[in-house]
Amino acid sequence: MLAAMSTTLTQTSARSLRGIKLFDCLPDPDLKALESQCRFRSYAKGETLLDKGSLTREVFFVLRGAAAAVTFSPAGREVTLGIIRAGDQFGELAAIDQEPRSATVTAMESTDVAIMPAEVFRDLLMTRAAVAFGVLQRLAAIVRNSGIRIMELATLQAAQRVYSELLRMAKPDAAVPGLWVVRPLPPMHEIASLTGTTRETVNRSISQLYPQGILKRKGRNLFLMERDKLVDIVQSLQIHHGRK
Repeated sequence: MLAAMSTTLTQTSARSLRGIKLFDCLPDPDLKALESQCRFRSYAKGETLLDKGSLTREVFFVLRGAAAAVTFSPAGREVTLGIIRAGDQFGELAAIDQEPRSATVTAMESTDVAIMPAEVFRDLLMTRAAVAFGVLQRLAAIVRNSGIRIMELATLQAAQRVYSELLRMAKPDAAVPGLWVVRPLPPMHEIASLTGTTRETVNRSISQLYPQGILKRKGRNLFLMERDKLVDIVQSLQIHHGRK
């Protein structure tokens, strides 16, 4: 169920779906019509937006902030399935197949969302081919990423899984051509949950590349000073592991 502490957005918060990538194809009048059918909510850091197994069907669109989709092993270990950032959506699986929620979603920071009824979302998919195709692209990306993570769990050691995750997180630095940066670097426990290891292993794996000049930490950002070398480390150790 939705978290009881959820609050309506403040008057200064934007109530617009224009920043949602899925709706880039929609003209303003259509977007306004959709906005009128949504509820807008704010969640504080740590609040639960969705509970795994719940029977709610709404689709959530992140207007500001970020949330983590997580599940738990039988032993209670948290496993992060993905990070949902501003401009993205989540909850579409339950809206489409009418099955219980497959993950718990928790706000990683103060987060604003628009919540769309499932019937509105399904009607949109059936009447707007471009939106439906956008959902298909997102679901295809989830399948691909899941395959990659399964492969990495089977073929890479913990440190190399951490490096692979950093490579996925890194984006080109607009200020310095050729330089890649993870901005901001997530907390160690979040990276650990994404890579199936411990916070201590993540910290150790990152720290051991500082002296070599491959990585450089500056404030909350992590710079990949030698991205190609990091790629080589992952690939060479993957090959080595596969030959054992």
